[in-house]
Amino acid sequence: MIGLNRPGRIAVAFGLLLAASALSARPVTRADAMQAAIHPVANEADMRAWLARVPVTRDFPPDFAGSLRGQAPAFVIEMSTAPGCVPCADLWARLGEVHRRYGWQVRTISGAEALLRSGRLGLLWVGHPVAWVRPVDDAGRTVPIAIGTDHAANLARNAWLAARMLTGVRAEVGVRALSKFTGIVGVSRYSPSSR
Repeated sequence: MIGLNRPGRIAVAFGLLLAASALSARPVTRADAMQAAIHPVANEADMRAWLARVPVTRDFPPDFAGSLRGQAPAFVIEMSTAPGCVPCADLWARLGEVHRRYGWQVRTISGAEALLRSGRLGLLWVGHPVAWVRPVDDAGRTVPIAIGTDHAANLARNAWLAARMLTGVRAEVGVRALSKFTGIVGVSRYSPSSR
């Protein structure tokens, strides 16, 4: 499933689970598919092990760096975070690299805001971190660029594509080009049944 974006990974995982359920006669739920695509980690070693499996984007258009720097005044990256969340700290560091290299603003948002944004787009809430791009002057228009931490190159390319989608590139074209979401998220302090 490496190389597919998050919705593609969930679809493949769901298909594999359906095939497995035919053998076991147990119906497969959407929650089963989510578990196949989400990787909760509690420590840095686990996070690094999952991240080592994620391909790094190497294909960039010739005007990528200049274009991304040129978009910086018009867009902001916002991310959710939680205390003690290992992938949150990692994503924050990688987005800091995007900030230093391309000049993009990076801010945090509350878990409640991230949950609300996920709901508006019909994304299942998987926990922290989630990173979004939005126009500086319009908090209502957002595009997710990461669910879980990711490599800085993948984040930069997703930010560039999000800015393009928010300025006119057809969403289906941009979504197909996004680097897949890793799903490497922090371990929740709460069990799924308590939410």
